Amino acid sequence: MNWDQISGNWKQIEGAVRENWGKFTDDDIAVIKGKHEQLVGVIQEKYGISKEEAQKQADSFQNTLKKLFNKKDLNN
Repeated sequence: MNWDQISGNWKQIEGAVRENWGKFTDDDIAVIKGKHEQLVGVIQEKYGISKEEAQKQADSFQNTLKKLFNKKDLNN
């Protein structure tokens, strides 16, 4: 799943984002809108970590989504 797909499925993915990053507010979710750079920026800001660490978290989240959506595709 690439970031275009994440952006296109944002409403479905918001819950997973909230679970992964509990400090995010509704406003944060609205700002991110499935955009990679916005996600990295909000992670960095909310958790006080480096851009590189925020990037790692976003990449890990993307990989998790790939696995989840591949399982759903196989089950349908």
